[in-house]
Amino acid sequence: MNQSAGSLSLRVDLHSHSTASDGSLAPQELLERAAGQGVSLFSITDHDTVGAYEQLSVPQGMQLLPGVELSCVWSGVTVHVVGLDVALDSSPLGAALMQQDDARRQRAQVIGERLAKRGFDGAYKGALALAGNRAVGRPDFAQFLVSAGHVQSVNEAFDRYLGAGKIGDVKAMWPALATVVQWIREAGGVAVLAHPLHYKLTATKLRALIADFAAAGGEAMEVSNGRPSNDELSYARRLCKQFGLEASVGSDFHRPTPWSELGCDVALAGDCPPVWRRWLKP
Repeated sequence: MNQSAGSLSLRVDLHSHSTASDGSLAPQELLERAAGQGVSLFSITDHDTVGAYEQLSVPQGMQLLPGVELSCVWSGVTVHVVGLDVALDSSPLGAALMQQDDARRQRAQVIGERLAKRGFDGAYKGALALAGNRAVGRPDFAQFLVSAGHVQSVNEAFDRYLGAGKIGDVKAMWPALATVVQWIREAGGVAVLAHPLHYKLTATKLRALIADFAAAGGEAMEVSNGRPSNDELSYARRLCKQFGLEASVGSDFHRPTPWSELGCDVALAGDCPPVWRRWLKP
């Protein structure tokens, strides 16, 4: 779906990740790569942190939009909401991110305890060391299991111990969906429902999620995240229009691979009102 940097069409990317959370590129490297892909409007939306925005030099011709991706719970399902154009010095946002960090740390401790009971001593401390200054997550536990010789690969770690339904699949004590939307609005931002088709909900439950999101004050949803199929793109656009939301697009970039790259053609919004019209002028 994403076109090459040589395209004459305008390109934006409102969902990406750096080493401040679970991405592989440092924030400045991420910016420069996005610029190289011809991205005009860009947002780094790390998980539950805005640490990427310290000491950045924005490439000429690019507009950087402060962003964050927050975890929450709706009807027992972990859901992600992107906050765009948030005030980085917002006191409510700062307090919210501290709460999110506590939730992540508590979750990591439980994962570590469960893995220890399976004979993987030192998992929590090992994962913390690998995470460094960022919040610890399951990928860090996976890397610990690889480095300690318990598994051969990160994929095997998730398949055997950390994936859905496995011993390390611990549900974090995330806040409610409406609470996270309120945090974003209090920080002056626009709440965007991230990758709605990734939650594997039935059509009825997905519509209920989007309805509750809109009722809570959410204003946009991602119609394109990564590389959707044409059917997925059309379906997401229909939902976007049905609930009167603006359309957002993002690569959800974490690391360079043959299947993912920064930048999305604005045409991906189709006939939905694009959220980026708030910031980009014709």
